[in-house]
Amino acid sequence: MKKALLLSLAVLLTGIAVFAAANLTGNWEFTMTTQRGEQKSDMVITQTGDKLEVVMKRTNPQGQVTETKGTGTVTVADVEFSITRTGRDGTPMTTTYKGKIVDDNTISGKVTMGQAEVDWKATRKK
Repeated sequence: MKKALLLSLAVLLTGIAVFAAANLTGNWEFTMTTQRGEQKSDMVITQTGDKLEVVMKRTNPQGQVTETKGTGTVTVADVEFSITRTGRDGTPMTTTYKGKIVDDNTISGKVTMGQAEVDWKATRKK
């Protein structure tokens, strides 16, 4: 019984160490699946400790690049960040993205947009 407990603890600590060592800093392709289909953006994450700075860039149908910025945190395998955009009427709209680190190159999660919960995924660019 003691050996099984020690083995379980060792496996758990190894898993935590792998996730704790995750560094999300880099360039990512962000994909959100909405009722209008896939929406893609370029995303740059800068991680300092457990703090995240996020910049998302998207090209609109008119060819203009829009850039939005936000901040967030990473805790073991959990990722959360918020992006504030300016609505058409000029009021700020904040959207919070929650997800999990799948592996060193993939994050996936959900975001609530209005009444809908939408899936998103970020894949590290090579």
